[in-house]
Amino acid sequence: MKKTTQRIRYVPTTDGVRLAWAEAGAGPVLVKAANWLSHLEYEWESPVWRHWIRFFSDHFRFVRFDERGCGMTDLNVGDLSLNRWVEDLEAVVEAANPQGPFALLGISQGGPICVAYAVKHPERVSHLILYGAYARGASRRGDPDRESFYRAMIALVRLEWGSDNPTFRQVFTSRFIPGGTDEQLGWFNDLCRKTLTAETAARLLESRATLDVVSLLGEVRTPTLVLHARGDVVAPIVEGQILAAGIPGAQFVELDSKNHILLENEPAWDRFREVVLEFTGLSVPVSGEDPAFASLSPREREVLTLITEGLGNAQIAERLSISEKTVRNHVSNLFDKLGVWTRAQAIVFAMERGFKS
Repeated sequence: MKKTTQRIRYVPTTDGVRLAWAEAGAGPVLVKAANWLSHLEYEWESPVWRHWIRFFSDHFRFVRFDERGCGMTDLNVGDLSLNRWVEDLEAVVEAANPQGPFALLGISQGGPICVAYAVKHPERVSHLILYGAYARGASRRGDPDRESFYRAMIALVRLEWGSDNPTFRQVFTSRFIPGGTDEQLGWFNDLCRKTLTAETAARLLESRATLDVVSLLGEVRTPTLVLHARGDVVAPIVEGQILAAGIPGAQFVELDSKNHILLENEPAWDRFREVVLEFTGLSVPVSGEDPAFASLSPREREVLTLITEGLGNAQIAERLSISEKTVRNHVSNLFDKLGVWTRAQAIVFAMERGFKS
């Protein structure tokens, strides 16, 4: 498996902020709008985001950036508004210079920014993918109790952002990845301190709360896929349903997860990848390959490839950086889909029917 590298560059905005952006991989272009907490270099090998980056850069020329005040971008924040965030996305797109329409990915608060961009530039966006996203910020949802909690969280951010306060960790970090390991939660805590200041974090949260693109949803003309975790507490699933109901013809997929950021070892991540590839037209059968393999998820194909190389479960787990239990589940699933009972039968089936890794 070849090693993918990323290339980081800077682009100036019209108000003088230098945005850091990165690209990795090759193929059709997919641009990800900036979302809460990022650092282009630090998240490249992180236990929380690396599987996302690997997946997209394996199938696309994947473009992403750190928003103003965050990560490797200028700490000078300046204006924080929907129009400014859309203009920042426009600047990155122009710097990346895609040749023709491209796919646009909005995660969490990147969602409303992508909706606004797609309405403003319908000819530029071929596919709109929204995950864990929303059209209404916390202060626009008509829920006084949740809005009060959100305001309290902002106050806590101003007081405790740079500390190791365990209460702060529990209230803030665990909301994003409640199913995370100690390593993943620890990495996310470090990201909080490394990527932006307490005041910038609070200002960003305050600005997010006022976002409202509900009136724009009916104007979206781009084919749209909305995916949302059923138990997401950062962006409740009803917000994803509002997006899907408001955007004409949008496809909605509910994922069985509590994590706002899908983790690599959960079935919902396999489902996410499978649906995204199908939606973007990249899951077409490999030439000369038996249609029986079309039902395999991207991860199951990886596992089958390693089985044909003679690797056992422990070796596969190490190669893919997942647990042995997760490997066993994938092996069981692919056996069921192929109608085989043993590794030897799976290998013969793959060889005889033209499986291509």
